Amino acid sequence: MIKNAFILNFFKLYNMLWRVSLPFLKKNRRLRSGFEKRIDSSHHTKADIWIQAASAGEAYLAANILQRLSPKTNLKILVTTTTSQGMDILRARLTEKIIHKSIDLKIEWFPFDMPDTIEKTIKIINPRVMVLLETEIWPALLYFLKLNKTQIFIINARLSKNSYTHYLKTKFFWRHLSPDTILATSDQDAQRYEQVFEGAMVNTMPNIKFEAIDTDEDDVNTLKQIKKILPQTLPLTILASVRKQEEKEMVHILNNILKIVPNQVVAIFPRHIHRVKAWEKRLTSQNLNFHLRSKINSCLKNPGIILWDTFGELKTAYGLAAVVFVGGSLKPLGGQNFIEPAIQGAVIVTGPYYDDFAWATNDIFKKGIVIKKNHWKAVARTITQTLEKPGNRSDRKRLALEYLQSNQGGTRQACHEILKAFDV
Repeated sequence: MIKNAFILNFFKLYNMLWRVSLPFLKKNRRLRSGFEKRIDSSHHTKADIWIQAASAGEAYLAANILQRLSPKTNLKILVTTTTSQGMDILRARLTEKIIHKSIDLKIEWFPFDMPDTIEKTIKIINPRVMVLLETEIWPALLYFLKLNKTQIFIINARLSKNSYTHYLKTKFFWRHLSPDTILATSDQDAQRYEQVFEGAMVNTMPNIKFEAIDTDEDDVNTLKQIKKILPQTLPLTILASVRKQEEKEMVHILNNILKIVPNQVVAIFPRHIHRVKAWEKRLTSQNLNFHLRSKINSCLKNPGIILWDTFGELKTAYGLAAVVFVGGSLKPLGGQNFIEPAIQGAVIVTGPYYDDFAWATNDIFKKGIVIKKNHWKAVARTITQTLEKPGNRSDRKRLALEYLQSNQGGTRQACHEILKAFDV
């Protein structure tokens, strides 16, 4: 633990910067919810375990862990989040009926990492175990947790190349704030954490996100409604979660696949519903006739394009598609979930950019469950080849489910590591 002049001066400056920033942070749409609680510690109470789930993705992970955690003695658990979306997910998923009867759960906002606020907060909560999910690395939090002799875990840990480079440049600082245990989701992430945090115990674990993939049956009513408008004799191609930055390439793909395979229905699902108007203009300028999903009341009589302008039907539509292109991937936008449509049995195509889903590992490409292409022309060619020779849907579905199941088990491992600290 650093106790020299450098760390003391750093935290004085760090605290000052936080204080100066507060008026601006209060106006931030993402941070203004629960603002007063983020700068105060008086509302907190003692907890044995403190879990920090920054936003929506981490909130789902926290919910998975807490739904599976089965302590043999009573434990007080605090789970915090940084965003309104995270708070909504935690409140919706962590009801008394779902969590173990031995868990006394409290959900709160995560405090800003101001040293004076964090120090007071940790003294009140006095957690025996701190669980940080994915990449929650805050200097004041780590420093005062270590002073408190709290066991610190980073679970489902990942560290991007850019973050790794940044932390490596300040390695002198971080090596003194090492968590006790880091469970990384890949060998590469484990190696990166080992180099940043000397002295931490670093192991790997299956990514908990594999257990968050929705494998429930489709909504029966939604399925009936979609089937009612789609001609059973025509294959369905879905261009899913298309982002604004790749719309131009999508039009190229659309023209190409309709020229080669005119007898099909193509469904365009914009990632953001406000882009529907822009899509209407694009399609009209290309002389491409289309139907708005909200305006279709009976089965389409001819091949054509459906511009999907209604919410909540994409997952169900996947189960009817012959081939799906998963957007957000032709430009460096992070990608979208390609596992969810894969387990429905469709042929899945993605572009070269999928950083947000790199945790899926290259096995999904090696096994042919998802097809990765580097250019829109290759994407279009794959779609048309699939439509001409669709292959066996049941085999694809089975392979995708086997892949998903073989990568699960992360939640169980995380729960085991957390409860080891209590010898229960």
